[in-house]
Amino acid sequence: MRILTCLHTMEIGGSQINAIEIAATVAGLGHEVIIYGPDGELRSMVDEWGLEFVQAPPKGEAPSPRNVTAIADVVRHRRIDLVHAYEWAPTLEAAYGAYLRQGVPLVVTVLSMEVPAWVPRHLPLIVGTEQLAVEERPHRAEVHVIEPPIDTDANAPVTDSGPARRALGIADDEIAVVSVSRLAAALKLEGLLAATRAMAGIDPALRMRLLIVGDGEARAEIQQAADKTNAERGAEAVTLTGAMLDPRDAYAAADIVIGMGSSALRAMAFAKPVVVQGEQGFWLPLTPQTLPVFLDQGFYGLGDGTDGTDRVAAALTELGTADPRQRAELGEFGRRTVVERFSLQAAGRRQADIYAHAVEQRLNLPRRAGAMAHPTAHLLNFKASLARQRFAAGRTAAGSGSDS
Repeated sequence: MRILTCLHTMEIGGSQINAIEIAATVAGLGHEVIIYGPDGELRSMVDEWGLEFVQAPPKGEAPSPRNVTAIADVVRHRRIDLVHAYEWAPTLEAAYGAYLRQGVPLVVTVLSMEVPAWVPRHLPLIVGTEQLAVEERPHRAEVHVIEPPIDTDANAPVTDSGPARRALGIADDEIAVVSVSRLAAALKLEGLLAATRAMAGIDPALRMRLLIVGDGEARAEIQQAADKTNAERGAEAVTLTGAMLDPRDAYAAADIVIGMGSSALRAMAFAKPVVVQGEQGFWLPLTPQTLPVFLDQGFYGLGDGTDGTDRVAAALTELGTADPRQRAELGEFGRRTVVERFSLQAAGRRQADIYAHAVEQRLNLPRRAGAMAHPTAHLLNFKASLARQRFAAGRTAAGSGSDS
């Protein structure tokens, strides 16, 4: 089978990395897989896995007519058998062209914490948590769960973390708390700011330091918070390292990892104790007792609406003061969990089965056109709402200017 995997960005991020790794695994099963997306940092990862890359045109407002045409052209010229789109923008760009007009089967993956209403309900949908699948199944034709997989061979404990720690400037007597994350304004920022603030209140005698590995539009805001914390502590308690295309050394260097989703799972693969980050003040360490929570809702959660600073400080203090053997036991538990439940090979086989079923379930043109009416209406309503918000914001700004 010849498969086109469409990504909305090639910036470093869990959804894109998962897509590339599973695509390579599917290719290893005998299929031909092409990665389609904008230029970005992860192109080198595509090359490392031996996959072909087709560059998308510059981004426009999604869904972009230019991308609709570009995907359809690739599908036609390369005789693609199936398109797999990740997240909603590539889904609609593939749906309005290659799927609707050419009848090429389309599979959708949404690894966000909710599925937008304008993602077509009749298409096979893959999500990352059982909780989200339960929410979506009543009003969707076909919903599958593939939990974010991990290459447990490439991501594994190291016998000597010394070189990785020295490369990041971590002293032997420091407890290194590591976060590997894209520094995005959405989803991650709240938790990273809470963790940064929390370091100001942690006992200096613990010699604990937070290293934030990543880059993005929120970096300046996080750096400002880090500078404030470091000034309060009178020492460097928070360090922003910048992005690492291959962050395995960051995981290897860590004593404790904070993160969500695939970042938490990679830390577990390295046998590191993990404090799972969510939103609205959610922080919860991974233990045998809390694992069922994460298997249901994913390695993420929603808290009580507080800023979470005290909660993450308490979790880090508890792990920091624990016997190192206890931290090692938690790390070993996490590693076993990943190997048993989240292997890349199992995810690749599962995804290939979904592809085969989608190819067998082709709809004719009238049914495809009818099925696309519902998501189109939702998308138009969404765009109209955004336009009204922008108009209202513009009027407010204009009014403020005239008053001054």
